[in-house]
Amino acid sequence: MRKIKDVLRLKLDGQLSHERIAAALNISKGVVTKYVGLAAAAELDWPAIAPLDEAALQRRLLNPSERPSGFVLPDYGRLHQELRRKGMTLMLLWEEHVAQHAPEPTHSYSQFCENYRRYAKTLKRSLRQIHRAGEKLFIDYAGPTVALSDGSRAHIFVAALGASSYTFACATPREGMADWLGSCAAALRFFGGVPQLIVPDNPRALIANPNRYEPRANDTVEDFARHYGCSVLPARPRHPQDKGKVESAVQVVERWILMRLRHQAFAGVDDVNEAIAPLLERLNTRPFQKLPGSRASAFAELDSPALQLLPLQPWVFAQYKSVRVHIDHHIEFEGHRYSVPQALAGQLLEARVTVRTVEVVHRGQRVASHPRCAHKGGFTTIGEHLSAAHRAHREWTPERLIHWGDSIGVATGRTVTRLLEERRHPEHGYRACLGLLSLVKRYGKPRLEAACLVALELGTAKYSHVRDILASGRDQQQSNASPEWISPEHAHVRDPAYYQ
Repeated sequence: MRKIKDVLRLKLDGQLSHERIAAALNISKGVVTKYVGLAAAAELDWPAIAPLDEAALQRRLLNPSERPSGFVLPDYGRLHQELRRKGMTLMLLWEEHVAQHAPEPTHSYSQFCENYRRYAKTLKRSLRQIHRAGEKLFIDYAGPTVALSDGSRAHIFVAALGASSYTFACATPREGMADWLGSCAAALRFFGGVPQLIVPDNPRALIANPNRYEPRANDTVEDFARHYGCSVLPARPRHPQDKGKVESAVQVVERWILMRLRHQAFAGVDDVNEAIAPLLERLNTRPFQKLPGSRASAFAELDSPALQLLPLQPWVFAQYKSVRVHIDHHIEFEGHRYSVPQALAGQLLEARVTVRTVEVVHRGQRVASHPRCAHKGGFTTIGEHLSAAHRAHREWTPERLIHWGDSIGVATGRTVTRLLEERRHPEHGYRACLGLLSLVKRYGKPRLEAACLVALELGTAKYSHVRDILASGRDQQQSNASPEWISPEHAHVRDPAYYQ
């Protein structure tokens, strides 16, 4: 009503009756009676009313907190911030207010709540939501970008905590998944803790399925959330009010930081971040307009104590890819092959790839881990992943076979060496050597050494010849006969040199 002051002027200064005032202002007598009664209850006379405008007069008459009284009024701005604490209620704040000012008179609980709600309506719409301390971090990219000297643009990432509005901003070269998550990790380091929820928009770089009811982030984002022990919950599509906190923070960053950088030239993203850092500190320490304190003081009081601790290990960007295990029990990534346990051949697995490692996951369990290799066409194989037969075959080398032969005897070692040297490639003689050495199981080491000596004297080193010598027992005959021809000098005895 815009005729309150006229009603009181005609009544208190003009001394007119209620009936004449109602007729003059074209209102009912009941309205005149109401406002005259309110003025009497507020103990207002015409000299006190004359300097007031309609809005101020209406507040004095209708708002009990504006009336002179003996009640101790609370600081509603402080109460509004206290309500952001997890578990805080108006009942508890009223009890603390009563206890703090006892025995002075205070409002009843119902009037206390009514006065707070009236105060909350005077705040901006974005501040009406109650954000619990340490609960949510809102993230987004600003619309404006910063020009770089090479012709590219730096994109500005913004993050804001729900309860305190404490703000972080940094520049990135793009808005890809690595930029989103890398900036988010930098924000968590800046805050010194981890919230329970991270609330982005629905960018394709992060959200695989932007469903309103069952949104699903991609595997790399879920890996990020697991590392930090938090959750990523995107806002509803086309509902910016779900992340109004960061929308407001983006606007503040654009006005208080980007506009101050518009005349500067930057060579790269790092230069932009150096220029943002001091301006960001000034922004967070700038006092609120309607609330006590600043973003920095509210953060120290509300969000900082409620944040979870940062993990000890730094986060490493990892991408996921579905891979099929080949018949040789290797998976392929970027042209290089990595081994997995041979029992998984033919199955579809998941590869987690970082800058340094390639991890293979089967049903949520890591089954293989390799250093990442950029050699296309190469193989990285772990012996434990091979079958027993393949592992045994892989372990045979010429040096190992020769050493095994030498452990039996000199003649056996020489025979093995000749078997390997007489082939075009050493591997061609592997099976012959294994066959030769396997004769130990049947005939024993002494007989094999003797048979190899006989074979070498005959000028052969074939496996089949040594086997036949052992089967015929010639090695035993040679060993038994050898003492008989070695005798004292005699005219009819000739040594081998005679026949040369």
